[in-house]
Amino acid sequence: MKALLPALNRLMPVMMVIFLVLASLQAAASLHLSLASLAHFMEWCAPAFPVLMGGSSLLALAGLMFETRAERLARKGLRRRRGWMMDVLARLTNRTALEEMLAREQKETVIDAEELAASLRARVIGQDQVCEDIAAQLRRRMALQVRGKPVGIFLLAGPPGTGKTYLAKQMARQLDRPLLHFDMTQMSSPHAATQLFGSPKGYVGSDTFGKLTGGLKEKPDAVVLLDEIEKAHPDVFKKFLTAWNDGHVTEASTGQQISTVRAIFVLTSNIATDALSEIADRLADEPDRMRAESVEALRQAGFAPEVLNRLDRIFVFRALTGLDVARVAALEIEAMIESYGLKVETGGIDASLLFEVMRRQSKMGAAASARDLVRSIEDMMSDSLISARQQGAKTVRVISGENGVSAEIANDTEAQRARVLR
Repeated sequence: MKALLPALNRLMPVMMVIFLVLASLQAAASLHLSLASLAHFMEWCAPAFPVLMGGSSLLALAGLMFETRAERLARKGLRRRRGWMMDVLARLTNRTALEEMLAREQKETVIDAEELAASLRARVIGQDQVCEDIAAQLRRRMALQVRGKPVGIFLLAGPPGTGKTYLAKQMARQLDRPLLHFDMTQMSSPHAATQLFGSPKGYVGSDTFGKLTGGLKEKPDAVVLLDEIEKAHPDVFKKFLTAWNDGHVTEASTGQQISTVRAIFVLTSNIATDALSEIADRLADEPDRMRAESVEALRQAGFAPEVLNRLDRIFVFRALTGLDVARVAALEIEAMIESYGLKVETGGIDASLLFEVMRRQSKMGAAASARDLVRSIEDMMSDSLISARQQGAKTVRVISGENGVSAEIANDTEAQRARVLR
């Protein structure tokens, strides 16, 4: 019987024609119609035949055009053909917005590496080569359709204060992905794994998901930033190996496996700073050799071999020098002043102050961090910033004098008005 169904389906149009012919003969017999009366009716309708033929041709052409367009849209996977009845999506939600979201998600699988690299270079100072390499890696890995592991597992290694954490945050922002940020210095005990992966049943906290497993369950396409990964306990390392190797992580409280194939893992490390800086300077034009020697340097410094084997790429950050130090220091000073609710006047940071930061950076070497130097500047000028805000200032300039660094109120109208009122 099952073998007859395909044959019957193919013969269905012929059967319909036979049925219509028989139904017409039956209707003619019931109405006692003769051939002469049918011929007379056809002659009476003859003037309308050209109009009917033209209308039918137009309908057939319109149907063909609609069918072609519908097939093209269906192949794109963005829309389905509309029926005579209202679609449930059109009735209950904004169908157009939903289709745009679907189209945007499909386009995100292939990114513009040059545009991403340019955006990262504009925000991360002094690491142009790293920005270009990581953009190229992301483009290639996000285009893969079949993948059993995370999109990428990247290690950002190098001296502190060179922009490793900042690059990971900017990557999440430019890719329009959520960020899950974990400070691995707090994961140095063997029991710290429960914070990330949950507690087994019967233990305290077993009624809630871990921070990592819960975050990936809600945001499977997140950028997971593991700051200073080398300070995590080996038991925490072992938990991550499954996430990186098998494409899932297990929530301890429920045993549920949560996929990690859509996530991007970014690890940062300050280990082997001197060795990595020397390798980056010596092999700047040989990226393959630089990565190979960087892996060996990290292994000799005590980095877990099982973690190194699962990394997709190691990006070595170079220590900031010259004007790059001044650029980072200026941005840090601006961010610090904005945290007091004030703005920096255009050209308002004393050049001698930035020059002094550059000199101190060169004397201290790779151990120095522009961020640490800016903290010392904040200690000197915090009182003047508070005073400027109390006087109603909106804009300030930073000057360096014999008595140290201080902030002066810029000549803005609101500040002048506030001083007059006082």
